[in-house]
Amino acid sequence: MLDVLLPRRCAVCGAPGSPCCRACHDGFVRIGLPLCDRCGSPGAWPVRRCSECAGRRLGFATARAALVYETRARAFVGAWKERGRRDLTKIAADLVAGSLARPPGAEALTFVPGERDRVLARGHAPPERLAWELGRVWELPVRPLLVRARHISRQRGLSLQERRRNVAGAFAVAVIPPDRIVLVDDVYTTGATASACAIALRRAGALQVDVVCLARAVR
Repeated sequence: MLDVLLPRRCAVCGAPGSPCCRACHDGFVRIGLPLCDRCGSPGAWPVRRCSECAGRRLGFATARAALVYETRARAFVGAWKERGRRDLTKIAADLVAGSLARPPGAEALTFVPGERDRVLARGHAPPERLAWELGRVWELPVRPLLVRARHISRQRGLSLQERRRNVAGAFAVAVIPPDRIVLVDDVYTTGATASACAIALRRAGALQVDVVCLARAVR
């Protein structure tokens, strides 16, 4: 509650004055080239795709993130996601838009839908808020296309295979999507959730799904 009432403290270091101080903002680890053509994992991969993407069925065409999910980004996302710091949404969108180009040919944005109980507990859904803010910056409409078809257990601590099983068939599409859609999420960990959402969108008629996130885990 204090985070909502007193938002003018840095979400990362706690310094007073701004939601994210200049030192912490500049200290975020940006993702740059070279990176995996498919999932955006940073590194000079010999075949332009990382070892995790090789031979793996992914529903999306590309995935890109602005930041490495390290100590500072983790603290920022924790405040934004778990402690209801809505004042961080514009900063998150500016970080994404400042690092990533709007996916070419994109017709609209959508977002990974949150679990209802968790959204109520947090007071907001960061992926949805990020999508609306990016829509304003990129001048793209936002369409709430995805719904949760069933309950999903928390992904934290699960292996890649466990994550894939946990989200398989967990998402459905409420309306027919446009041909080329951008899926927005807060953090890309293994790509299991993004891929499950993208598969649902493509089965509903989308021809291409590109994923955009604030941060991604790097192994």
